[in-house]
Amino acid sequence: MVEVVIALEPYERSSTLNNGTTETTSARNRGSATPLLNNNSDSCGQCLDSMNCCKPPELLERKVFLGQPSPTKFAKNEVKNTKYNLITFIPKVLYEQFKVFINLYFLVVAITQLIPALRVTYVYTSWAPLGFVIFITMCREAYDDVKRRMRDNEVNSAPYKKLTPGGVLSVTADKIKVGDLIYIEKDQRVPADVILLRTTEKAGSCFIRTDQLDGETDWKLRLAVGTTQKLTSDTEVLRCGPSIYAEKPQKDIHNFIGNFYSALPSATEEPLNIENTMWANTVVANGTALGAVIYTGRETRSSMNTNDAPSKIGHTDAEINNLTKLLFLLTVALSIALVLLKGATTMWYKYFIRFIVLFSYIIPINLRVNLDLSKIWYSICIHKDEEIPETVVRNTTIPEELGRISYLLSDKTGTLTQNEMVFKKLHLGTVSFGTESFPEVKEHLVNEYNNGTKQGTKVRKTLSYRVKESVRALAICHNVTPCGGDETGEEEQGEGEVNPAFSSYSLNEKMQYQAASPDEVALVEWTEEVNLTLVYRDRQIMRLRTPAGEIEEFEILLIFPFTSESKRMGIIVRDTASGEITFVMKGADVVMANIVQYNDWLEEECDNMAREGLRTLVVAKKTLSQEQYEDFERRYNEAKLSIHDRARQMRQVQLTLEGDMQLLCVTGVEDKLQPDVRTSLELLANAGIKVWMLTGDKLETATNIAMSSRLVSRMTPIYTFKPVKTRTEAHNELNNFRKHNENALIILGDSLMTCLEHYEQEFVELAMMSPAVVVCRCSPTQKAAIVHLIKKHSNKPVAAIGDGGNDVSMIQAADAGIGIVGKEGKQASLAADFSITQFSFVGRLLLWHGRNSYNRCASLSQFIIHRGLIISVMQAIFSAVFFFVSISLYQGVLLIGYSSFFTMGPVFLLVLDVDVEAKIAMMYPELYKELQKGRVLSYKTFFMWILVSVYQGAAIMYLGILLFKEDFIHVIAITFTVLIVTELLMVVVTVRTWHWLMAVAQIFSLGCYFLALVFLPEYFDPDFLTSTHFIYKFLLLTAASCLPLFIMKYLRKRFAPPIYAKLQQSG
Repeated sequence: MVEVVIALEPYERSSTLNNGTTETTSARNRGSATPLLNNNSDSCGQCLDSMNCCKPPELLERKVFLGQPSPTKFAKNEVKNTKYNLITFIPKVLYEQFKVFINLYFLVVAITQLIPALRVTYVYTSWAPLGFVIFITMCREAYDDVKRRMRDNEVNSAPYKKLTPGGVLSVTADKIKVGDLIYIEKDQRVPADVILLRTTEKAGSCFIRTDQLDGETDWKLRLAVGTTQKLTSDTEVLRCGPSIYAEKPQKDIHNFIGNFYSALPSATEEPLNIENTMWANTVVANGTALGAVIYTGRETRSSMNTNDAPSKIGHTDAEINNLTKLLFLLTVALSIALVLLKGATTMWYKYFIRFIVLFSYIIPINLRVNLDLSKIWYSICIHKDEEIPETVVRNTTIPEELGRISYLLSDKTGTLTQNEMVFKKLHLGTVSFGTESFPEVKEHLVNEYNNGTKQGTKVRKTLSYRVKESVRALAICHNVTPCGGDETGEEEQGEGEVNPAFSSYSLNEKMQYQAASPDEVALVEWTEEVNLTLVYRDRQIMRLRTPAGEIEEFEILLIFPFTSESKRMGIIVRDTASGEITFVMKGADVVMANIVQYNDWLEEECDNMAREGLRTLVVAKKTLSQEQYEDFERRYNEAKLSIHDRARQMRQVQLTLEGDMQLLCVTGVEDKLQPDVRTSLELLANAGIKVWMLTGDKLETATNIAMSSRLVSRMTPIYTFKPVKTRTEAHNELNNFRKHNENALIILGDSLMTCLEHYEQEFVELAMMSPAVVVCRCSPTQKAAIVHLIKKHSNKPVAAIGDGGNDVSMIQAADAGIGIVGKEGKQASLAADFSITQFSFVGRLLLWHGRNSYNRCASLSQFIIHRGLIISVMQAIFSAVFFFVSISLYQGVLLIGYSSFFTMGPVFLLVLDVDVEAKIAMMYPELYKELQKGRVLSYKTFFMWILVSVYQGAAIMYLGILLFKEDFIHVIAITFTVLIVTELLMVVVTVRTWHWLMAVAQIFSLGCYFLALVFLPEYFDPDFLTSTHFIYKFLLLTAASCLPLFIMKYLRKRFAPPIYAKLQQSG
């Protein structure tokens, strides 16, 4: 059994950490170990005394001993995404619901109806609608939580094999503990954070898929611990007394510091880094791995990086909430007015509450339910649109936000471009090779490999020799692994033999490569194109097939991986034929310029390639003697064993090797534009949407892509903001930009942050006036900051679009986040509100679906408000006519039926209404500008609907009393019949395009009303309602309430039609 325990005494832990091969006597006597959570049972009394028991456990570094039992408890290794359990479900749901003002308001109203003195209608009239809304919400929450629990149970019950002293046992994922040795098969999920000890691959390498962790689709290479990989069997791992020092749990998924110790006589302390880890939720891509668990449950990297996506409330929802507050104030004001008109009385508060209840329909309780259901329908429409296939709506609460976007912030690589790299140029300083001249590179390689001088001979460096050295450096310096050839052949060869699967590999057969970066794959594919092919690679050996068909073999001594901080990667290899040791490095020109020997062409050529839109890499090399390498290796290994500040110490040692390197070449790789990017950007510009490009690329490359994609039109001049670091420099440059504020702005991320630090208001005002903005060398944090900046100063909806993990913060900060499923993975897509497969879909998503969602949401919400206002106006008139009596005009089932069976269908089907056809909306993107003004749902339209409601309610009530004086006993039947027909006719007035379902809903609603006439005789007198006396007055009353609105609609359409109507007619 593999366990860990806590070493309590500080000196014991310190001794253990600083000396990996010796543990303290007391610790070993306890069967112990390590770390870090000071929460064992012996200290519970102290915890209680200090009131610290409820604090979360502190995360500390740990040393895990494998094979020793221990009482220490670490986080349970279970996935738990559920929000509720059987006890907390009802309380939590009710709490969340009644935090909402509308629901709380109606709860108070419903409670008042339980008090006889305050009751104005049947109790169920108040409780039934509220109960229905809460019930629907609870069903939705229960369904979602059950689905989450099922997914959790599926993950937690996944079977794994555990290696123990007693043999291999079966264990479920949630029973795995820190220190366990777990087998992980191919295509199996890694259940916890583990250190890779052994793998079935002979070389000790293992590939993992990390797309569910970091969103990247490329496989990652992981290496087994050398000491354990060399053992003859898995069971020997437990016999060697292994232990692992691990840093404290943290969020950083790209770095790890640890050490491996064993009791083997020949064993030494072995440093561990990110290449030895397999984080939870990654998937083993090849072979079978044996891993030692170091973190479980909430302490895994995956769990610590799992944050709840921020809840987004759209501008439309916020505006509707504000209108709801106005309706509440209107309810209070109307109640106060009627109480005052009724006259002073000691029971005034009772009447005030009764009037509040009577006018509660002013605030429609079903508004939120209707809006939520309508948004689900809008999301379905987006998902089902065949013009934008595979589009997914992940956030169904904000589809209407797509209809009023003013700013779109876009990533470059993988978003505007395809993240499909094509090698375009090789520059050697005195000569440059492009696509058309690549055959010359082949000729030089053939000539050099067939007739060239062997390495070590001092000859003048001919062009062919320089070409050979440059191409070979590109074929060596990378982290690419070939996937072609016979995968089993290598294991069948004896030591030192060359695998015939590679030596006889068909010259015409295309190799397949796997790497974490498409740039590296592009470089290696190009070397294959010129007949220097990478045919095999493991953690120790790399083999290249030359144009002559021979195999060049290199021993991999050290690799310095690329990081965003270093902006370079390097490799040290030994030619197994000549024994020559070479250090090859490639990286960004900004860092390589200080590493290579003096030259007069590097900066100029890099700038030229950047202007062509190419991504540049500078390649250099240095030949090392055996003594130089051994001295460097010794110092580098010492730095790798350091527990504290390991990364900095390793960088310092590496810097001693970097310098005075021979510049070999500069490469240019093109990132192709996405399909239809130019037309999409032009479409968005015509729609009044300003597009900002935020990219981590260099200024020249970003500028070129901005121009080639037509983000900056050919007629628009460009202003390049000079780099600034001080307040004075920022002030002077802002003054210069102010004179060119009609130009497109291109600025470095650091310069932008300097301006924001000192002149935020001034800079934002100038930038928002610019037709296009490009921010280059922009970090993920800066991208999110820019989103918040625009939202703060413009108060307009902002959308953000990207395809990589570095775009997630920007996407989540935006009002509408759009993720593209790209070559960088699905992380951005999964974190976004809307997921698409290519940038060109944005146009239809915004201009068509955004338009429909916003228009429909505005029409539906305002009509539902109108439906509540008109009946409340009638109630107010009824109370005023009868001496301000606080009695409900309509009782029981009529009130419930009014907003459900009799009118719900036609009103809700306003979600099918469209004002223009899709082709018109896409052909005339200028129509979108009208939506950006927010006039569809505004205080103006709100008060217009109030006037309509007041007019219609007054007309129905007053004219009903006037025309039916002698039949006043039938006032309820008269006014309610006119009210229902008026609402159905108002739908006809509102709708712009008829749908067959609307006609069906109208007929169904009328059918329900006729059935009510039959089954509710206590409210309706069929003989009276079918009399001629009633029918002609009913028609007169209905005409009085609706005919003026029909006339107004006709006159407006005839003499002042909206722009979309003109285009629809012309189309």
